[in-house]
Amino acid sequence: MSLRELTADDIESLAVGAWVLGTGGGGSPYLTLLNMRALYREGKRVQLMPASDLDDDAWVGIVASMGAPLVGQERLTDSHTITRAALLMEKHSGRKFDAVMSVEIGGGNGVRPLMVAAHIGVPVVDSDTMGRAYPEAQMSSVAVGELKPYPLTAVDVRGIESIIEKVPSWKWAERVARKICVEFGAAASTCKPRTGAEVKEWGIHGTTSKAIRIGHAVREAQRLHEDPVDAILAAEPGKLLYRGKVVDVERRITEGYLRGLARFDGLDAYRGARLELNFQNEWIVARLDGEPIATSPDLICVLDTESGEAIGSETMRYGQRVTVIALPSPPVFLTPKGLQHVGPRAFGYDLEFKSVFA
Repeated sequence: MSLRELTADDIESLAVGAWVLGTGGGGSPYLTLLNMRALYREGKRVQLMPASDLDDDAWVGIVASMGAPLVGQERLTDSHTITRAALLMEKHSGRKFDAVMSVEIGGGNGVRPLMVAAHIGVPVVDSDTMGRAYPEAQMSSVAVGELKPYPLTAVDVRGIESIIEKVPSWKWAERVARKICVEFGAAASTCKPRTGAEVKEWGIHGTTSKAIRIGHAVREAQRLHEDPVDAILAAEPGKLLYRGKVVDVERRITEGYLRGLARFDGLDAYRGARLELNFQNEWIVARLDGEPIATSPDLICVLDTESGEAIGSETMRYGQRVTVIALPSPPVFLTPKGLQHVGPRAFGYDLEFKSVFA
């Protein structure tokens, strides 16, 4: 088995890169990063493994925090709550996990599996099921692959535990889990099991390494006083969409999501141009002077122009200077079936998907 021990510096880069891949959602990784710094100070260590090294019958815990990102800013996270979700699934299934991985590499969820791995002593798989962040359970590669959407454990900070034993579809899994999450206070930690064979066939691979690579590029550019946005576009095949400043943000927490609209006035070459971003946790549709220029599943990433670090839907503030870029979607979501799960119409927008990279 090919295992790579993640250094403390790797984890710093992972937090930066996962926030970029969060496309506005996934929750800020800052509090999760603080947890990992504390665990490493205690002597804990985490190893990363490629999905190809999994045995077909390996038992992999897919862990995440679900809810509205704004609540994640207000309710401090800890490494034990999400670990409880994994331990509850082990107890329910009667099997110990051989590894853990994230449901999404985006935002704090890109770092959370490391907390579980540090506590239960298993590796983290260098894969996820979204290649970014998405707000709903059916917006994943395993849902596109029609894998079983249950069982699922959900726990909260009070010690409440719940198990979804069986649901008829992925949309039902999302509906039931979201209701539980709302009752928990719009924040819950979850775990769903997968076999090694399922992860190898339907996982989006190499995404933890990708996030570390992006984060390293940003941090190195900061150290050298170079343009960090240019560093991201050199590390990844992305495209510049816009530069401007935040002039208005409307947001509301509804049904366990953070929904709203952000508006920007253009700067530099974009002076006089107005950008609008619709979001449901993540940035979903970008309109330049009223015309759509990018939509899900392409990754719309809003970055602080000076630092190159991502800005989330819950952390965006009036006056911030931003650069908006697009990164390409994982191929699984570009298929007709994939677009049914994550295209603009999956979010309620009557738009045809046209990739920025077409």
